[in-house]
Amino acid sequence: MTATLEVLTNGYVGERVASTVVLVREGPAVIVIDPGMVARRSLILDALAERGLAPEEVTDVIFSHHHPDHTLNAALFVRARFHDHWAVYHDDVWDDRTDGISGAPSVRLLDTPGHTRQDLSTLVTTAGGLVVCTHLWWSVEGPEVDPRAEDPEALVASRATVLALDPVLIVPGHGAPFAPAALAR
Repeated sequence: MTATLEVLTNGYVGERVASTVVLVREGPAVIVIDPGMVARRSLILDALAERGLAPEEVTDVIFSHHHPDHTLNAALFVRARFHDHWAVYHDDVWDDRTDGISGAPSVRLLDTPGHTRQDLSTLVTTAGGLVVCTHLWWSVEGPEVDPRAEDPEALVASRATVLALDPVLIVPGHGAPFAPAALAR
């Protein structure tokens, strides 16, 4: 099986900040990655509605890390399980994290410390190849060295780990998806 992946809204950093919000679907799983800050919540909700989805149909939410610009709108998804570097949370249940998502065998979670020590990348196998949703890069135009990285050496190592997976596309934390070849500038 393979999953489908769509960017609901591209993030940005400047005078304002927004996270890149991603929708992944596979089998019964409807996954939203990094539902953080956006100019208006309708950017997320309308994008879901255009795809025939209500917020209640989202089964899982994945946080790349715990900064508010990546988590702020999590409460839109009242039935979802929430995945972070440490655990899976659902209502009042707090379970150990697994690297997989129930019902979505093409989606895996990978520890990729750097921006924060708790960063998590989402690996999505699509019909076109591997797509990695990650905060290891802010955007293709973003700073070469993350000025807010808690552990710059770990960030460099995590980038190498992700690139070694040979992804066809990287979805950064605050920008449009890009092919890894765009990094060789």
